[in-house]
Amino acid sequence: MTKDDKERYNANALVRGLEILKLFGEERPTLSLVEIAKELNVSRTVPYRLLYTLQSLGYLAQDEATKRYSLTPKVLEIGFSYLSSLKLPEIAQPYIENLRDETGASCHLSILDGHEVVYVGSAPVRGISAINVNIGLRLPAHATANGKVQLAYQSKEQLNMVLYGSNLKPYTDRTQTDLLDLQEELEGIRNKGYAITKGELTLGIQSVAAPIFDRSGKVLAAVNVVATETTFHNEFIEKVALPRALETSAKLSSYMGYQLKN
Repeated sequence: MTKDDKERYNANALVRGLEILKLFGEERPTLSLVEIAKELNVSRTVPYRLLYTLQSLGYLAQDEATKRYSLTPKVLEIGFSYLSSLKLPEIAQPYIENLRDETGASCHLSILDGHEVVYVGSAPVRGISAINVNIGLRLPAHATANGKVQLAYQSKEQLNMVLYGSNLKPYTDRTQTDLLDLQEELEGIRNKGYAITKGELTLGIQSVAAPIFDRSGKVLAAVNVVATETTFHNEFIEKVALPRALETSAKLSSYMGYQLKN
């Protein structure tokens, strides 16, 4: 397609409308009709109809007193639609790699599938094969920190379906296999906002996990840090890994459109 063809097919109104939205920012949270026309280098009549349309669609608001325009939260939907079109592992990968570099421990991203967690992202530490996982690996949710933290945010109905339909198999003498005790533990995890396990799936392995939420507040996945008890000091999980895991999960949740309620 030639340059002339491309220009012929351009929707000028759409182009101008997007240009208007991009004029707003931290330094210019509000703009008047005159200011917008000046920025676009056009007469006032050109942006007037576009501003009316953007306002009627909910992307702009106008102050009745000052007549100045400002963006509304609806413009975020455009960005969220783009983020939703990306795969969460692609978005999360650089963050879990940074988490690994900060902690010096292997970090992973997983989703809940029934009574198991499925690993969809990984940032391993070389030389410690005991705690590295392959993408697609499935592990029991009731014996892992990343599984428990996702179970904790399920509805009561969904949680009952998962737990009553699964066998709480013991993997070590520390594995929680009592249904009522596990439900009580999950309630505590939900209140705290994170889960910690030590030797429940494999003796000598400890982990902390934090949830990642979508814009509706539904848990999407979990990020977790895994360490061996022999390599890392006793307070590593609570003092080092936990705050960094929470920070990472909060960033990823915000990227997925989640807003923490006060």
